[in-house]
Amino acid sequence: MSIRAVTRELLVRCVDTWAPGNLHAPHGAAFLYASGRGIDHDTAEAAVRAFAEFGDRLRGRLTLLFVAPGTEGLQARLAEVQRELSTPAGLAVHVVPGTNFSAVLKAAGAASGPLLAMVDDSVDKNFKAALVLLTAPAGTWEQQRGELLRAGLELTAGVELVEEDSQELLIGFGTRSGKSLEAFKGELWALDEYAGVRYRDPRDPEGHLMDISLEPNPGALRRELLLRLGENSFTVTELKRFALTDTVYRAADAQKVIVGLLHAGAVRREPEGGRLGGDVVISLAGAASGG
Repeated sequence: MSIRAVTRELLVRCVDTWAPGNLHAPHGAAFLYASGRGIDHDTAEAAVRAFAEFGDRLRGRLTLLFVAPGTEGLQARLAEVQRELSTPAGLAVHVVPGTNFSAVLKAAGAASGPLLAMVDDSVDKNFKAALVLLTAPAGTWEQQRGELLRAGLELTAGVELVEEDSQELLIGFGTRSGKSLEAFKGELWALDEYAGVRYRDPRDPEGHLMDISLEPNPGALRRELLLRLGENSFTVTELKRFALTDTVYRAADAQKVIVGLLHAGAVRREPEGGRLGGDVVISLAGAASGG
């Protein structure tokens, strides 16, 4: 349940950052929650409640689609939530049994406007979403990332959630917007700490677990940056982008780790003096400089 709570909270925060800039689209906007296995009803309700918060900002149609096999009871539950919240007519909620996700989007007239999607690994991501939040088994990040990239979502992030009772889940995120990726990373670490749930960077070779915190333990990022610098020299900007797109960390975390590595003498900089700006080149201590 704790992992589900983290996943649900991440979705709500994605809605909060995505909705304000997309509810004015001339052809309407849409949210798709799709699974080839089944939908978590608590998460579906949380999505409706989160979007309902923006009801007074609707200038067009906002369509919420919940598509999965075995949706018994979900339509009635979400209809009750709509009555409770008095959601505006422009917010349409549809529960559709089945797995033909693209056809459902097209039939609902929601394929041409901005789309936020939450899917699992059973869903073929062949629709054009602006943002995708996905869930999948731990240990599958490279496969899931490849699917996001093939869908045109060139900016990605993945994190594994690990619970005390050995439950594990991969959360992935894909977007075309650097601003959206930065926002997701910020929300990832801003979550309230959930008892028994920790993060793991799917690309950390040592698989260390990290508490959810605004100031995450930098050990995994330190190791990954040193491995990266073992391949070549990179500018501070390049290392910050690597942290953002290839690790669980934020760009600002990379800046702090680079400062620490410089103080420890593990890396060197060119030029040696002055502000640590984005164009400063970082190399392993003792390594020949390169581009």
